[in-house]
Amino acid sequence: MSLHELRLLPWTTPEGNPCYLSADSDHSALSRLADDLEAAQLDSGAQVLAGARAVLADPGAGERAVRFALTRAVESLDDALRVAVSRGRRIPARHR
Repeated sequence: MSLHELRLLPWTTPEGNPCYLSADSDHSALSRLADDLEAAQLDSGAQVLAGARAVLADPGAGERAVRFALTRAVESLDDALRVAVSRGRRIPARHR
């Protein structure tokens, strides 16, 4: 990453605005923290997906269970899209 590129971080401000990092190294403490959080978000998303599939496969699942599964799935999709955008921006132009 060059000095002039900003990394989209996997968290937002309390107001919901995006956070960015300007760093001269992908190995800074904050970059590593962001990498770890992205990995945790993707792992959590996989678990949410498995749970949502189980709820959808259960014909007896009630509205609360379906709404909870959908709410968590939306949160996880939001996280995954943020990770994808952040990582996509860091791919050198010649590889896009």
